[in-house]
Amino acid sequence: MKYSLAILVGITCLISLKLTAQNTPFLGADLSYVNEMEDCGVVYRENGTAKDVFQIFADNGCNLARFRLWHTPSWYDTLNSGKRYSDYNDVKKSIQRARAAQMKVLLDFHLSDFWADPGRQLCPAAWWNVVDNLPVLEDSLYHYVYSTLLNLNVAGALPEMVQIGNETNKGIMLSPAADAAGWSLDWYRNSRLFRMAIRAVRDVETVTGKSVKIALHIAGPADADWLMQGFQNSGVTDFDIIGLSYYWAWHQPTSIEDAGNIVAQLKAQYPGKEVMIFETGYIWTNQSNDNAANIISSVHPDYAPASPENQRRWLTDMTMEVLNNGASGVIYWEPAWVSSPCFTSWGQGSHQEHATFFDFQNNLIGNGGVKMYDYQYTLAESTPASVGVDLQVVADYTASRLQVKFPLLENGADVSVHILSASGKTIRTIPVQPGARETTIPFSDMNKGVYYAALYNGSQFIGVRGFLF
Repeated sequence: MKYSLAILVGITCLISLKLTAQNTPFLGADLSYVNEMEDCGVVYRENGTAKDVFQIFADNGCNLARFRLWHTPSWYDTLNSGKRYSDYNDVKKSIQRARAAQMKVLLDFHLSDFWADPGRQLCPAAWWNVVDNLPVLEDSLYHYVYSTLLNLNVAGALPEMVQIGNETNKGIMLSPAADAAGWSLDWYRNSRLFRMAIRAVRDVETVTGKSVKIALHIAGPADADWLMQGFQNSGVTDFDIIGLSYYWAWHQPTSIEDAGNIVAQLKAQYPGKEVMIFETGYIWTNQSNDNAANIISSVHPDYAPASPENQRRWLTDMTMEVLNNGASGVIYWEPAWVSSPCFTSWGQGSHQEHATFFDFQNNLIGNGGVKMYDYQYTLAESTPASVGVDLQVVADYTASRLQVKFPLLENGADVSVHILSASGKTIRTIPVQPGARETTIPFSDMNKGVYYAALYNGSQFIGVRGFLF
């Protein structure tokens, strides 16, 4: 059409402004299993040479380590040598190792003695006798979070970020009966517990004079919208980061593009909050190296078959998409959980060795997923800039319309606003009344994502602004 060239020129200028330098994103790894693997005899290698695994990740561009913390994982007492992992002492050791490798740290409070996830949110056994006495449970939670962080600070291991709970779609800290009963989400109880844990972190900031970012963690990008509304409506607002789990295996058919659009939507709906992918994973083989059943098997048809190259492609494409929609980081879940002679609660070995960044001899796969860390991502600002005259675009979700505002144009006899997709395709054209300084555009059929509003006077390009919808 007659406007295509001018529109593309304007968007090209806009993109050139968007691709300015911004803060380095967090590209991280959950390395919670490392200490246990090494105690079970695992030796990690890079190019065939034994090497400290934290240094392997740091040298390849990983700048953030995530560690889970269980309250009292006494179930370890009957496994292997009886040594406990992911308790306070193990986490302190892990954080100190990450610090030595110059990594930042995200501490994952599971608020449980065992795995917490969308289907299981069991309160630590130490608090079962008060689990239905909310004021007392709140007090126990507060002092647990507060004392844990203060003790870590004394050890020089205060994390830069903490998450309150792990994949908390079901709520947190349920009684055994409530957890076994199936789906349960009591927002009154839930919000009081979250706010108390958040208060503990903020009080630690006050005492130490150090900043600790607070995160919420939701499993599945498609569930983020209604769960975040629940947090917002119940008064859980004093946090810094919205963390998401996104695995193709678990969250299909949510595509990479869908995940990026959801990140953009969250950024638009919750200004000032960061969004990160806290967990992701993708397999590099369908083979197994031990007797433990593997928990992931499916691959995306566009990234098949399972191979190191396709693991790398899926990870770099996904990371590029979410970063360019405003995410501030991506963390891979357990890229060092390789096979070992040791047992889990379900079998001997690892349930994820086929999705690590190491081959079955524990040697780093140089062309695999580890390349997500040093890939040259082209990063955009979370809020697109404008070119030409200053346009303002406001989404009125209640009325399902966009309001586009602009300066009064002299000799504006044939003014129009064009809404374009991220690729520059015109999807809507709205004439503007002479002398008007704004127009409204319905958007009921628009998908979430990045768009551009371009202003024209006849065939003359006036300006363009990018916006997140």
